[in-house]
Amino acid sequence: MGHYVRLMRLDRPIGTLLLLWPTLWALWLAAEGVPDGLVLTVFVLGVFLMRSAGCVINDYADRDIDPHVARTRDRPIATGQVSPREALVLFVVLCAMAFGLVLLMNTLTVLLSLAGVALAGLYPFMKRYTYLPQVVLGAAFGWGIPMAFAAQTGTVPQLAWLVFVANVLWSTAYDTMYAMADRDDDLRVGVKSTAILFGDLDRAIIAGIQAVVLFALVLLGERAELHLPYYLGLAAAAALVGHQQHLIRGRERLRCLQAFLNNNWFGAAVFAGLALDYWLYPVVL
Repeated sequence: MGHYVRLMRLDRPIGTLLLLWPTLWALWLAAEGVPDGLVLTVFVLGVFLMRSAGCVINDYADRDIDPHVARTRDRPIATGQVSPREALVLFVVLCAMAFGLVLLMNTLTVLLSLAGVALAGLYPFMKRYTYLPQVVLGAAFGWGIPMAFAAQTGTVPQLAWLVFVANVLWSTAYDTMYAMADRDDDLRVGVKSTAILFGDLDRAIIAGIQAVVLFALVLLGERAELHLPYYLGLAAAAALVGHQQHLIRGRERLRCLQAFLNNNWFGAAVFAGLALDYWLYPVVL
């Protein structure tokens, strides 16, 4: 059982949190406050299931690569503790459970979920064909955003796509930090990433992407007519961006991973400001 726990990364919740925060942003924005209880429950459970499914299919796709990378050589499939066939069965079971939850939502949400499953299955293979797998990851991690709006409101407005774009960029920035830790191994085994593509400009490009993310979140606040608490959350997020840049300044593997992990607090800061804003300034219908 422990092998499956590690395969689904249940012992490492950071991926679940990075998927959860933008989903919660979307739910609170769509509801203009606290979302419907059933919708919230379905999406929180769905985040947990789809992140687990994503980890399983990722390790299946990388089963011939992981043994050659220092950070991943002890993963269950790489060590033979879980067979590729068992991993595929687990992936299908997790996706089926998530789809069963989505069936409790409206038709638009169900249709959007099909694209979400496709993105989750596609992402792990992208590092073989493009230097931009992090962008595909951002789309996969952000697909819950239009789904959340669809479930809560029955539509996917322009605001939802602004949140989606902000999340794609944010994911690209933090996953590039993650890829910086593996750059030497990835170059050796022939795996592509934005960290390799950006080269010596990696820190500057990440900083530029983070600046655009913050600008998009400011635009979001204006479009949603939010107030001071939200912008205080953005100020905290901006401070965290500065800390992350400090961590990756020397490109040390451990520091890059610490900067990646710090993005949990970025997502939490934005959500805290958003939730506090709607609590202090409830929308009157």
